[in-house]
Amino acid sequence: MDKKIIGRKERISLPELGLKLVWAKVDTGAYTSSVHAENIREEVRNGKKVLVFEALLPGHKGFTGKQVLFEKYKEKKVKNSFGQAEVRYLIETTMELAGENFMAEITLTDRSSMKNAILLGRKILRNRFLVDVSTINQAKAYRK
Repeated sequence: MDKKIIGRKERISLPELGLKLVWAKVDTGAYTSSVHAENIREEVRNGKKVLVFEALLPGHKGFTGKQVLFEKYKEKKVKNSFGQAEVRYLIETTMELAGENFMAEITLTDRSSMKNAILLGRKILRNRFLVDVSTINQAKAYRK
């Protein structure tokens, strides 16, 4: 399979989170992808434990204000950008990038102090994409 070339910043969609063509930073140094989320909590609904959160920041162009609910999730220990281990919730969701749809594992974290609300790690890039760090928005050439 030929790998598609993407840039260091790309527009992605996460339909299950209600996000369409929002900017994400490609970070080949990070293993796992992450998205900014607020008000992350476990709740019991209809007798089932679920994860509820809001994706992205109020004021962000992609912010819908909508609560997102996931029944399938887990906790994962990851090292943050400062090298400290922390436990984050991890969800598996559909991602659209460069005209491809695939399942992606994404951790939820507070990225409000970061420049980019979404980070794409090498786990989802591997065997799918090559990164040209001198460009941005290369994926638009592949969108249908």
